[in-house]
Amino acid sequence: MTIILTPYWSNGVQKLKMAPQPPPKPKQGLAPPVLDNDVHSVRCLAQLRSKESSLEKYIYLSALKHENPDMFYKLCLNNMAEFTPIIYTPVVGEACQKWSHIYRRPEGMYISIKDKGKIRSVLNNWPKLDDARIAVVTDGSRILGLGDLGVNGMGISVGKLSLYIAGAGIRPHSTVPICLDFGTNTQKYLDDPLYMGLRQRRIGDDEMIEFMDEFMHEMSVAFPKLLIQFEDFSTDHAFMWLERFRNKYPLFNDDIQGTGAVVLSGFINAAKLSSEASGKPLTSHRILFFGAGSAGVGVAMQLMSFFTLQGLSEKEARERIWLVDSQGLIFDARGPMAEHKKYFSRRDYAGPPIKNILDIIEYVKPTALLGLSTISNAFHAGVIQAMATLNPRPIIFPLSNPVKLSECSFQDAVQHTDGQVLFASGSPFPEMEWKGKMLYPGQGNNMYIFPGLGLGAILARATSITDTMVEASSLGLAESLTPDERSVDLLYPRIERIRDIGALIAKEVIRAAQKAGVDRSTDLRSMSDEELLAFVSAKMWSPMF
Repeated sequence: MTIILTPYWSNGVQKLKMAPQPPPKPKQGLAPPVLDNDVHSVRCLAQLRSKESSLEKYIYLSALKHENPDMFYKLCLNNMAEFTPIIYTPVVGEACQKWSHIYRRPEGMYISIKDKGKIRSVLNNWPKLDDARIAVVTDGSRILGLGDLGVNGMGISVGKLSLYIAGAGIRPHSTVPICLDFGTNTQKYLDDPLYMGLRQRRIGDDEMIEFMDEFMHEMSVAFPKLLIQFEDFSTDHAFMWLERFRNKYPLFNDDIQGTGAVVLSGFINAAKLSSEASGKPLTSHRILFFGAGSAGVGVAMQLMSFFTLQGLSEKEARERIWLVDSQGLIFDARGPMAEHKKYFSRRDYAGPPIKNILDIIEYVKPTALLGLSTISNAFHAGVIQAMATLNPRPIIFPLSNPVKLSECSFQDAVQHTDGQVLFASGSPFPEMEWKGKMLYPGQGNNMYIFPGLGLGAILARATSITDTMVEASSLGLAESLTPDERSVDLLYPRIERIRDIGALIAKEVIRAAQKAGVDRSTDLRSMSDEELLAFVSAKMWSPMF
């Protein structure tokens, strides 16, 4: 075997390391006489497609990833549109709900409240401490729109990291899926004899804060080069942990910041098409959010950038955004509200509560309607038609996951706007033909953002993830559309180009980190944009087949 050594720099000193080697072939007699990798990839794909249910496909791919990761990621990269809905939303939602029933083998780290005071010793059990670069951490309290799943939420950490590997070339052995077990308030899991988590209700905030302070400190000691992504924490804790730790450790919250970034990107492209149709300036857009949880408020915060990029002040940007929760339009005179809702609470309305969405649309007259409510069919025919009456090309983004919780379908949006809708959803919908023209739904999937954001932060060795880095990832995505994609009014690039998109976003994130002064890989500052993009691409891991 030829061993290749590649040079690298460490603390100003050039060293050599062995380049990655392809997996060894089985010894003579331990494999069939004719085992060709290209043919085997066809065989694996045929086995996948022979499965009748989506969950069976998920289980098969999980086994393939464990037994033959190179083959799994080769197939994933070659079939992104087919694989993504299986390894991530919507199928990962069902997999999480049934995690304790479909469990096969250990994967990731489970750290429970019982480990408080000895978290470091648990972390030290991770087999590749020195290789760890990215961790996705959840407590299972709000998985997608499915509620409190307890330790069954581990599936979301596993799925996200598979997309980091596929989308940005993060090395598989550098990823750490983590699920924190604080108990669960879902009675059916507490009663389930196969449930693998603690059989207790969730702990209170005081004990949880003590645990999280210890956990984050010990993570920084055990994994000094680690970037952390918080995922699917309940709304109050999502904001709490982000604010508590974002200036101490390199981390971001995908539900608050990642969702906001991917929606901002699609909105930028949609707003241009909408303004082109209406003849009105970009600054005239009015955005109505149906849903005011962590994702809704996070997206609203990010979309303020759309207006400030057009030259508006922060106050003017905020005035162009309205939020709706379960009690209707959010406004100051309505009374007490959760802390995270106050920033966007309207100060210019003091009338009676407005609860009906059609009445709210009539009052606000929005150009864009965004759904993050997890209420299926909230955007019924009347709502869609009201948006079409107000706008020649209405922007409608039903962003709730999974598909069954989406506020409306692509078909309904097309039908009730006569094909004029500018549409993006959280989960995938099929394309459709309307009056002889093929229309393509956008998918505002966070997987466009977080792989490149994570890769850029890792390569820059960022000490923190700044708002400007998140914004840079969004603008990079918005600018990544090809002329062909723009010609058919796509709001997001085709998912098959995810590696190219990830590299471009990573480059923009590195530049933003440099401008913010949070980069420790200072040698990258002298590179031209072309050199930096080539550097990022060269750092991406690829399957060895």
